[in-house]
Amino acid sequence: MRVAVFTGSHAGPASHAEAAAAFAGDLARAGVGIVYGGGNVGLMGVVADAALAAGGEVIGVIPQHLVDDEVAHTGLPRLEIVQTMHERKAVMAELSDAFVALPGAAGTLEELFEAWTWGMLGLHAKPTALVDVDGFWQPLVGQLRRMVDDGYLDAGRLDALGVVQDVAALLRFVEAYEHPARKWTAPSSS
Repeated sequence: MRVAVFTGSHAGPASHAEAAAAFAGDLARAGVGIVYGGGNVGLMGVVADAALAAGGEVIGVIPQHLVDDEVAHTGLPRLEIVQTMHERKAVMAELSDAFVALPGAAGTLEELFEAWTWGMLGLHAKPTALVDVDGFWQPLVGQLRRMVDDGYLDAGRLDALGVVQDVAALLRFVEAYEHPARKWTAPSSS
């Protein structure tokens, strides 16, 4: 099993770096591979280094322009270099069995929401979860609940988005995951 990990290119507070390192190390010790954005910076670098130190499989996927900017992790046994950010996300999705988001910024949100939306549209049936470090994702979960309350988001889709604290909870979530029906389906021709 492999998990795509979306997270920040900045380190954030020390507690987030510690949690990211612990999470990545625990994934590796559980025999779960990591697919991530291929960087050596911020929480991305922390995740890769911790998983590698624990003997885990780590695959980086990075666009050439970020390699040119010298942010690629050169210590990875496997680094896929692609041309665009769109290709990066497609390759990460192809290589992964589930998606998780650790703390991050706009890029992390964009990756998370694209993976989650692809599932809603039936492009995959893979679990998507938030790793809630220090309550980081609680304001977002509150906004998503507002979207449900206001009729923009189906409650079942929000329920299908995992909110976990650690690897054990993630693995339980993945094992029990039941993918909701596609958002849009063609009317039956009866």
